[in-house]
Amino acid sequence: MSKNLFRLRKNTKELRNYFSTAPDLPPCEFKPQKYTGPSYEQLQNIRQARLNPALVTYYNKPLALHQGYKQWLFDINGKRYLDLLGGICTVSVGHCHPKITATVSKQMDTLGHVSNIYYHPKIHEYAERLTDKMPGNLKVVYFVNSGSEANDLAILLARAYTNNFEILSLTNCYHGMSPQTMGLTSLAAYKYSVPQPPGHHHVMNPDVYKGVWGGTNCRDSVVQTTRACDCSSGSCEAADKYAEQVAIQFDHNISRGHVAGFFAESIQGLGGIVQFPKGYIKKVYDLVKKNGGLFISDEVQAGFGRTGDHFWGFQGHNFVPDIVTLAKGIGNGYPLGAVVTTPEIAKALTKASHFNTFGGNPVACAVGITVLDILEEERLQENCKTVGTHLLLELAKLRSAFPVIGDVRGKGLMIGIEMVKPGTREALQSEKFLKFFDICMNLGILLGKGGTYGNIVRIQPPMCITKEDADFTVAVIKKALQQL
Repeated sequence: MSKNLFRLRKNTKELRNYFSTAPDLPPCEFKPQKYTGPSYEQLQNIRQARLNPALVTYYNKPLALHQGYKQWLFDINGKRYLDLLGGICTVSVGHCHPKITATVSKQMDTLGHVSNIYYHPKIHEYAERLTDKMPGNLKVVYFVNSGSEANDLAILLARAYTNNFEILSLTNCYHGMSPQTMGLTSLAAYKYSVPQPPGHHHVMNPDVYKGVWGGTNCRDSVVQTTRACDCSSGSCEAADKYAEQVAIQFDHNISRGHVAGFFAESIQGLGGIVQFPKGYIKKVYDLVKKNGGLFISDEVQAGFGRTGDHFWGFQGHNFVPDIVTLAKGIGNGYPLGAVVTTPEIAKALTKASHFNTFGGNPVACAVGITVLDILEEERLQENCKTVGTHLLLELAKLRSAFPVIGDVRGKGLMIGIEMVKPGTREALQSEKFLKFFDICMNLGILLGKGGTYGNIVRIQPPMCITKEDADFTVAVIKKALQQL
């Protein structure tokens, strides 16, 4: 009893300490509606008894959220939080954007759903608008409903076009959890102990912070890893060495000239915002093309201007892929995904019937058009570059002050902070990371996490956040680090 009382007093003192000097939330004029739904306890009971038991929640006491506005989320008690994960990199232009709300209402009043065995305007308008944003001959789109579905279809498309079967992807990658994309994904936490789909191979992840090669000159970012390397500013030896690991696959595991495709994110998302060495992706693209395959760029998280410099993440790697998969930010939270490719490759699926009941739904396409409009009107790609660069540089200062931060990386508003045991590159103990995570939440910011060991902070907010929000984020993270 006395020990519990001591712990309670100690915890209470700690809470008073960090709340008494807590950074102030940036102002927000929006007032949330009063919540009138089920109580927290009722939500908790329903979730435990009626919902998928595999669902995972963040925080020691899971949040119950009620309303969103731009970059802000409100819980059922009215407390406001800065959303730095954006529904897992899905809310691109801001929560409950009034233009999207108006679009959905107008389209539902006109035509909510109809099969693609008929013409309807929105799918045609959106197909043109979306493919006009693509470089080269990437001018044909298949509409789907999610990232997993998009990548699943891309596997089929690559195999049908090349008449090859083998698919390559990177270790530490995440491309979905459908039975087929589970083979692509290389994170053990997302693999069930069932027979994996055949024909999938994983190559060494070109991580310049923890990998075999790489260092201070290797990333396309304003912040580099502190590990020294021999690369010059004009070339990257790490890229050459990691690309050689892909070439080895064609010497030992895959018959030369018989690969169907290679999948890669432009920056790994769930894997921990891992950036590849400069030039690596282009070298791998050349290897894959030489061996009869297609390169599939997974833009589910890095697309739509999030990286700041380019509208599509792959443009930062100086190549044009054969297939591009899209989801998440494409619909700002509305279920929507796409697979974009060339007319020649697209014809491969005419070998049999291809149909998707909800792909290209009128409401989904209307939302997609409106997202493109908002991105342009509000110059959100430019905002990603400006605010993201500022945030990265400020977080790098924290790395210099706190040994528990091993690495800061990313581009635009796709940012990772790798938390480590001081003096090592080993993952920070789970209990310490979760304490840090909870403190940040209590102080008003909602972060994401990723990586094999869940020790990497992911910052992928709505693209409308401001410099003031970025400064608040840094202040909260600094305060939380001081409590570890």
